[in-house]
Amino acid sequence: MSEIDVTDEDGLRTIGIARPEKKNALTRAMYDAMAKALRDAATLPAVRVVLITGGAECFTSGNDVGDFKARGDAASEAALPAQGFLAALRACPKPVVAAVAGYAIGIGTTLLLHCDFVCAAEGAVFRMPFVDLGVCPEGGSSLLIPQRAGELLANELLMLGDAFTPATALRAGIVNAVVPVAELMATAVGVARRLAAKPPVALASTKRLLRQADATRLTAHMDDEFARFGELLRGPEAAEAVAAFQEKRKPDFSRFHGGE
Repeated sequence: MSEIDVTDEDGLRTIGIARPEKKNALTRAMYDAMAKALRDAATLPAVRVVLITGGAECFTSGNDVGDFKARGDAASEAALPAQGFLAALRACPKPVVAAVAGYAIGIGTTLLLHCDFVCAAEGAVFRMPFVDLGVCPEGGSSLLIPQRAGELLANELLMLGDAFTPATALRAGIVNAVVPVAELMATAVGVARRLAAKPPVALASTKRLLRQADATRLTAHMDDEFARFGELLRGPEAAEAVAAFQEKRKPDFSRFHGGE
């Protein structure tokens, strides 16, 4: 079985993250596969809606640590697969629905900001631990979370980086609905089927109009985020965070000093 399963049925393309033994942690190859599935969906008339899911146990635990710890020249490109995937997600002219169960960590949360409808299971766990990993937010989250949630809640979610509940995700404008896990896929597929039955040109036009006012600003902001993310990923704070993770200890950032 592929780590990204893509199936098409009755106008619905389902992109399934299928790496359960690693809590659906994303590798460069998986980002590339998802980006291709989205780009292809945009050009296929038979595909009217896209659904992204990690199944009933875990959406995604974020970046694979093996990729994340890459240094040197490879590290300077470490963000590019995620960047390319998010660009394909943003550019998809067709509605994108996400079904989130279990963990949605890091990009598992930030990618939801670029979906059109997000259904979350009651037991889902969201977290954006970028600062704790010695890096900065990505995916436009440092722009979109304050816009949707307000500055104070954005500070809490992005600076403290603690795990938060579906109720908080709903309050922050990250998800549309919270349902029992047993009803998650039926709810998400139901939304997707309703969208697939609508006039496709009118729907695509509406999606474009909803997003075009902030599109240029968001693109520039995401470019800034990823540039800074790459710099920090090669820095000593990220190195300490990864080393602590590998050594199963608490990271020690006491030797570092504040300021940019």
